Amino acid sequence: MTARNALVIVPALFLGGCGLAHAPVLDPHGTIALTERNLLFIAAGLMLVVIVPVWVLTFWFTWHYRASNVNARYMPEWSYSAGIDAVVWLVPALIVCCIAYLVWVYTHRLDPYKPIAAAAAPLEVDVVAEDWKWLFIYPEQKIATVNELVFPSERPLSLDLTSDTVMNSFYVAGLGGQIFVMAGMRTKLNLKADGPAEFLGRNMQYSGAGFAGFPEQDFAVRAVTPSEFEAWVATAKHSPDILDASALAQIEKPSGKVPVHYYSSVEPPDLFARIIAKYAGPSIQHAEMKRTQHAHGSAFAAPASSGER
Repeated sequence: MTARNALVIVPALFLGGCGLAHAPVLDPHGTIALTERNLLFIAAGLMLVVIVPVWVLTFWFTWHYRASNVNARYMPEWSYSAGIDAVVWLVPALIVCCIAYLVWVYTHRLDPYKPIAAAAAPLEVDVVAEDWKWLFIYPEQKIATVNELVFPSERPLSLDLTSDTVMNSFYVAGLGGQIFVMAGMRTKLNLKADGPAEFLGRNMQYSGAGFAGFPEQDFAVRAVTPSEFEAWVATAKHSPDILDASALAQIEKPSGKVPVHYYSSVEPPDLFARIIAKYAGPSIQHAEMKRTQHAHGSAFAAPASSGER
């Protein structure tokens, strides 16, 4: 058995009773999630470099220096060992160097803003955290959903995220790491699923009384085939509801256990930029308008001022 296989099998043995379905971090279905799982195993291996010798030496000392072992050396005047001192300092120093290297390499490799290389162009989705639900806006498809994120598998997913309330944390275990979102700020997250799969997304940041009402503010995430995605988009477009200022005002109201809901269109098209601009000054409002115009190639109207809905 190789060291790499051992790092995979040993945690699986401890989690065998609950299955990988209850440990999605160990059962990745995406490029980013796989890299993060491997990094977790590497970190666990580095910690075992310290833990395993401590366990072994504890049992060895207990056995070797037992009262009945007359062959154990008794050294009451012993006070220093250069070899032990070197091991005590050099091993942790080497571990710190390894961790520093991993932090540097994986910080750049797992940069959430870094696009994922693929033949197909990424699907862009705007994500808004609300009390206590998630709003997903699809600029290209001109639709929106509440508490359901659907995208084609094997195609990169490019998320622009913000909050329309307090700080939240967007997390889809098995697909990628979590990222925090704040009102008036835009952040990005790039993900990719290797094949059709279903995930459980959730908010990992406590955000008020309704956070636990819909267990940890969960939402459905599905990676589907391209044909299934097109059929899903067609279903959303048949919804009689439109995501406009009035509908957004209803979504903004604190409410838990919100079922999946579809909106056939989004009015105005730059609604996501307007949500960010509500909490920002004039300079950021102007920057968001320019960013939206560049991204979607449309001359949208100026975002509403911070006092407007």
